[in-house]
Amino acid sequence: MTYSTHTMPDGRAIAFHQTPGAGPGVVFLGGFKSDMTGTKAQFLQGWAEAHGRAFLRFDYTGHGASSGAFEDGCIGDWARDAIDIISEKTTGPQILVGSSMGGWIGLLVARAMPERLAGFIGIAAAPDFTEDSMWAGFGAEQRADLLDKGRVELPSDYGDGPYIITRKLIEDGRNHLVLRDDLHLNVPVRLLQGSADVDVPPSVAQTLFDHMQGQDIRLVLVKGADHRFSSPRALALLANTLQEIET
Repeated sequence: MTYSTHTMPDGRAIAFHQTPGAGPGVVFLGGFKSDMTGTKAQFLQGWAEAHGRAFLRFDYTGHGASSGAFEDGCIGDWARDAIDIISEKTTGPQILVGSSMGGWIGLLVARAMPERLAGFIGIAAAPDFTEDSMWAGFGAEQRADLLDKGRVELPSDYGDGPYIITRKLIEDGRNHLVLRDDLHLNVPVRLLQGSADVDVPPSVAQTLFDHMQGQDIRLVLVKGADHRFSSPRALALLANTLQEIET
């Protein structure tokens, strides 16, 4: 895959791929330990090229082709990556498409720069997961290891080895929660969720839907779709959702 790299003043090198085109632009925000080569990111690039639309995908620090180690990162760092690369490489309003953790990152971007937001699509969005899923699901021994050793390992179902969960990730996550305070989005919001998602269950989407405030917020539950949300049917829904937001 060809990509470009943008080096921030502090030395972070963010790998990205940009498709030129008309606005509003579309920005894809990937999930936890994923990268910009995934099925949804590449599908959106193809959609943007076919429709003459500006599109940006990128890797957070410690992910994919960007600099840094995954274990050194946290939600605040990855949100800053998103804010910085959007600020540097895009102009005008953007539709944010956030997958899983990317949904949380997208909400932090929306909160930080609301004037740049044209729409928000969450795909199995997972706001506050470090607290409400990870920390809440840890047993006493795991919590003790996290506090004493600074890390625990969690199994991964995606073939890339165990997830290293650090104390920094959990503690930083508490500084970036979005479900504890008012969450206003004054743009079209679509939450796409699979009914068969066991990683981010439908109850999370319902909680986010209930918590959000705005004039145009919809939750779409897709029977049988899993967390990847990458089947032809799911991708067609994503494309239709993008076109709907524009009309």
